[in-house]
Amino acid sequence: MAKKKWTPFSVITIILLSLLTIMFVFPFYWIMTGAFKAQADTIKIPPQWWPANPTLGNFEKLLVQNPAGSWLLNSVLIAVITMLLVCITSSLAGYVLAKKRFYGQTLLFSIFIGAMALPKQVILVPLVRIISFMGIHDTLAAVILPLIGWPFGVFLMKQFSENIPTELLESAKIDGCNELKTFTSIAFPIVKPGFAALAIFTFINTWNDYFMQLVMLNSRNKLTISLGVATLQAELATDYGLIMAGAALAAVPIVTVFLVFQKFFTQGITMGAVKG
Repeated sequence: MAKKKWTPFSVITIILLSLLTIMFVFPFYWIMTGAFKAQADTIKIPPQWWPANPTLGNFEKLLVQNPAGSWLLNSVLIAVITMLLVCITSSLAGYVLAKKRFYGQTLLFSIFIGAMALPKQVILVPLVRIISFMGIHDTLAAVILPLIGWPFGVFLMKQFSENIPTELLESAKIDGCNELKTFTSIAFPIVKPGFAALAIFTFINTWNDYFMQLVMLNSRNKLTISLGVATLQAELATDYGLIMAGAALAAVPIVTVFLVFQKFFTQGITMGAVKG
């Protein structure tokens, strides 16, 4: 095997990538180590790079004195339910827009594209009024329902559905398959990598959607882990160890999901890049 030839460009590239990696990983490292520090150690100057006296007191205070368990469960329920509903609706809508022909198809897809550029703040007032009229304000459903119709999800799945050979769909129709059977048996296996990529995108987007959660949830036991951690900041003295423990607890599920589905995510992005 020939040895790799090092060039000035490759050396500079590796150095820059290493620096960027350290820059992105360091905040996560600081949060995880800070979660096991006492309050005095978190504000010590010079900073303590590793817990000299590791303690689980922050997690104990977070779970015993605060309903952090309920916050975490609320976040998981919102993220998982939203992820499933978005993936199902976006897959069906993307399939129809890509492989079916009907009047107003181009206009409908243009509306989805335009909605991607529309910030949530623009539709906030009518959205809150609708949620209040439905009587579901301050419930998990108030956060989930507005997120189901995600234009980006429809756009992504339409692009993946373009890869489905029309001949396969026509063969399934000749064999007597109805539309649902055709989608589940023929179309879905082909767009599965895009489905997995959308699932990760949706989970992360929903988990980090602090704005919608802040507007729709009020009761302390209904808060998500992101909102709950924000309430831990005191007016005069902030317990940074407690906040870092909450941030570490909030980071674990999202990192776990990404690591578990990393292969599908990479496959989905690669298929999207080489599409056509």
